[in-house]
Amino acid sequence: MSDGRERQARDRYFTMVAAEMAGVAGAVFGLVLIGRAQARWQELLGGAIVLAACVVIAVLPRALARRWRSGDGE
Repeated sequence: MSDGRERQARDRYFTMVAAEMAGVAGAVFGLVLIGRAQARWQELLGGAIVLAACVVIAVLPRALARRWRSGDGE
C-alpha cells in the first residue's frame, strides 16, 4: 500500500471516529439537559437531542464507510 493510500485510510478512519465521538458528546449533552430540566419543554429538547445523537452514532460512520468503499468520495 502506498504512503498516500495509507494516509487517506487513516484520515478516513479518524473522520469516522470523530463522527462517533461527536454523536456521543451530543447524547451526553442531551442527558445533562434532561437531568437539569426545570420545565417539560427542556426535557423534551434533551430527549430530542439524545435521539438525534443516537441516529448520528448509528448512521453517519456507516454511511461514510459505504461512500468511501464505493469510490464516490474521492
